[in-house]
Amino acid sequence: MEERALTYFVGEFTHSLDTKGRVTIPSKWRIPGGDNTYLALPNQDGYITVYPPKMVARLEENMGEAKLSDVRRRALSMELFSRADSFGCDKQGRINLSEDLLSHAGIKGKAVLAGNFTDFSIWSEDRYKKRKKSNEPVNIFDAMRELGL
Repeated sequence: MEERALTYFVGEFTHSLDTKGRVTIPSKWRIPGGDNTYLALPNQDGYITVYPPKMVARLEENMGEAKLSDVRRRALSMELFSRADSFGCDKQGRINLSEDLLSHAGIKGKAVLAGNFTDFSIWSEDRYKKRKKSNEPVNIFDAMRELGL
């Protein structure tokens, strides 16, 4: 069995969008090998959450279990995934998000990519700075304790 390198999404990076509206994924966040399809979803707090292939595979497995007769689940699924975007990185690690997602997150010139260990978020620079100022101060050791680390 082939051993696969693990990718964790840690750190914070600020990148400018290029003239085509693409943003670069940090090299250490890029998935090696052939399957590098990410899934991006709008977050209710005004940013974009990006899931890597491993989590997309789990989601696909879970969604595949839905019965065709489950009208409510199908409606919810359509509501969610009609607003989503999927993409891979080009050779330079750039991704091209949909206009709808960029608009949802208010991203125009610069984007902040923030790691969340198993996934990452893409924020407008302004919203990310405001989020940091508005959240109660978090001591890293308190965060570790609350997360059970």
